[in-house]
Amino acid sequence: MKKRLGWLSIICFVSMLCLTACSNETNQGANGNEEGQVSLTMTAWGNPAEQAVYQRAIDAYMEKNENVSIELIPAPGDTYLQQLLTQLQGSQAPDLFYVGEVQMAQLIATGRIIELTDFLESEESYVSIDDFAPGIWGPARKEDKIYGASVDANPMLLYYNKNVLAEVGIDPDEPQRLYEAGEWNWENFQRINEEVTASGKYGHVLETGAHHLFSWLWSNGGEMYGEDGSFVLADHTQGQETFSYLTENVWAGNFTYAGALPEGQGGDAMFMSNQTAFVSAGRWFTPMFSENEALDFDYIPYPTNTGEILEPSFIATAYLAVGDHTENKEEALRFLSYYTSEQGQRDRLENEGNAVPSVVSADDIIENATIPDHASYLIDTRDVGKVEDKQALVPGLSEQLESIFDLLFLGQLDLDEAIERLDKTANALIEENKQAQN
Repeated sequence: MKKRLGWLSIICFVSMLCLTACSNETNQGANGNEEGQVSLTMTAWGNPAEQAVYQRAIDAYMEKNENVSIELIPAPGDTYLQQLLTQLQGSQAPDLFYVGEVQMAQLIATGRIIELTDFLESEESYVSIDDFAPGIWGPARKEDKIYGASVDANPMLLYYNKNVLAEVGIDPDEPQRLYEAGEWNWENFQRINEEVTASGKYGHVLETGAHHLFSWLWSNGGEMYGEDGSFVLADHTQGQETFSYLTENVWAGNFTYAGALPEGQGGDAMFMSNQTAFVSAGRWFTPMFSENEALDFDYIPYPTNTGEILEPSFIATAYLAVGDHTENKEEALRFLSYYTSEQGQRDRLENEGNAVPSVVSADDIIENATIPDHASYLIDTRDVGKVEDKQALVPGLSEQLESIFDLLFLGQLDLDEAIERLDKTANALIEENKQAQN
């Protein structure tokens, strides 16, 4: 009898071990740790060529982490923010998402994105805070707390279409010749656009986004905001000169205002079809333009009106953030750190990528790029450029001001009326934001 009880005890003990092991395996699969499959989702705006670039780093990470699957969900840029805010409110947003610098303050204010500082300083992270260019954080850093990691950088410059210039009788290398001679200025830029439009093609396609307007402002030493964040355009001569120059050229037909184009037609499509001479952007058009064998293009910095060869331009950047609703926080943070690390940026940006590294150790990606000829201008403009950090901190301010610039360039307001309305609108929103923070 004692022997029988002994064997029964052993059998029961072994059975309990098996049940415990099976239970642990089941729990591991449910929680998505190293024994189970973790599924993450990420959303970002961008054209199909840009989405393909994002996918490179996702594929590289999944190859290194076979238990992780990540689905990239493309989203339209025009409704991106509102859609994301609605999803976050209902805890239905993807685990990770791109956030533009002009959207960051509003996302932080929701309280629905995870603060990253401690993780980025931990051994679990693929990237550290010090790896990034120091001026890249902008509105993603609030009171020494970081809420988004820069995926890369996009200093703004001009793309010019060599085919269009040649077709209208202009030397396609003239922008480079003028720049190298220190004569790439507003006057010569206007002259070239006048010649282009006189021949039946379109001149520079002007857009009202902050990326574009601040680059033009700074090309003249202009400002819209003081160091304290106050709106100063109404008292800033160079700023008013900038908008006078842009408005006069739009109204004269030398520049084409993007807001006046038919729905669905943009500067990039016009450039691709060899209709327009100049568009402004970061590197994000490069993959798409490079695929068009009928297109011959190059970069050129913004023309200046200060006597200097090169002035600061806007550095556009997107940050990757994690929603606090994610069920796989640790893996989401690990992927975020990989995606924004040197290796993650190499995965995306090498071989004609769509941006410039925001980690300084990867500048050779641009230095070794072969398309277009003057890829090095991206480093030049990044090194003198800046992330706008006044307007971006006031939720909704960019959109409100862009609607007024829209009326200006459409000829529905004159410059004095527009500046008065800009001043009133900006001051009201800035004060409202101050009250909300107190």
